[in-house]
Amino acid sequence: MAAGIDVDRDGPKTEWFSRKSPAGKVGLYFFHLLEPAATASPSSVCLLNSTITSVKGLEAGHYTDLENATGCTVVLCRQGAVGGVDVRGGSPGTRETDLLRPVHRVDRVHAILLSGGSAFGLDAAGGVVRYLEEKGIGFEAGPAVVPIVSGAILFDLALLNHKVRPGPEEGYRACLAAVPGPMAEGCVGAGTGATVAKGRGRERAIKSGIGSASLKMPNGSTVSAAVAVNAYGGIFDHRSGRLVAGPRRDDGQGFDDPVGLLMGQDPGKDGQELSNTTIGVVATDARLTREEANYLARVSHDGLALSIRPCHTIRDGDTMFALATGHLTDESQPVDLTVLGAAGVEVTALAILRAVETATGLGGLPATSELPW
Repeated sequence: MAAGIDVDRDGPKTEWFSRKSPAGKVGLYFFHLLEPAATASPSSVCLLNSTITSVKGLEAGHYTDLENATGCTVVLCRQGAVGGVDVRGGSPGTRETDLLRPVHRVDRVHAILLSGGSAFGLDAAGGVVRYLEEKGIGFEAGPAVVPIVSGAILFDLALLNHKVRPGPEEGYRACLAAVPGPMAEGCVGAGTGATVAKGRGRERAIKSGIGSASLKMPNGSTVSAAVAVNAYGGIFDHRSGRLVAGPRRDDGQGFDDPVGLLMGQDPGKDGQELSNTTIGVVATDARLTREEANYLARVSHDGLALSIRPCHTIRDGDTMFALATGHLTDESQPVDLTVLGAAGVEVTALAILRAVETATGLGGLPATSELPW
């Protein structure tokens, strides 16, 4: 897993990038990225950390409760990062998102919390705030240091135990677990109780999790994403069009098309529950303004739309955050927002695939890796 981005069980198992791809040759660059290891050019090297923490200045940690199918994930930026956010779908649950808007005074965020537990899970942010305050990290406000912690939640109460959800102690423990190394993926943290493809109700859904992906850009900057996928819709490989995870058919012989199912028949009462949300973070070490960070958050939703169908429904509360640490040492190359945005879309789509393909079954729901087809 740490040796690359493994997103296709039927295809190449390692992804590559070329450090020597000239700026502007984006098509060639992405060709190298998706090239099998056996045919990669000699100038290509393996991206050893292909997760959100490949962006310098970020750490990630999980609290995981497999017994109750819930958890939370924190992305720490101890030195602060320029933040952005974009909220879509009809059922969001968020914390401290207004502060990330360009017109407001606070220009740095110190952590992003992704949590299960529905609205109850927002309490986990209190533990993240406590941890950062103890470390002296935050926004100076007179005699106090106030950590800025934004967050979003997903609904996982229906999988095993709706009485247990992340709170301040769990948020604090996620911070204690945070490291700058590769982030664990699958049924951990905010992805512990995540599920997808609920068009036939929860009993025909697929177990999901949290996934991450990263790209090294030709100008030396890194763009990465971490996404906890708890969508109503099914999951598609955006490169091949293959349906990776859909509502399981009654005959046990594959998946139904989630869009066709929704358009062609009544999905049933269970399929209409407001119990879905995809939440995540897209990050870069480039220097961005708040306006540019909010653009990156906004365009990253295209990655959701590429991989999740249907997406941004009234039954979902999709939220994407953006972080720009500004740690890129080579400032000779200007930031091209078009290229950066395209990379943000790609890593978001890849992270969604990772979330599904690294998951394991839980609560009676199988993961795709456990299915016979």
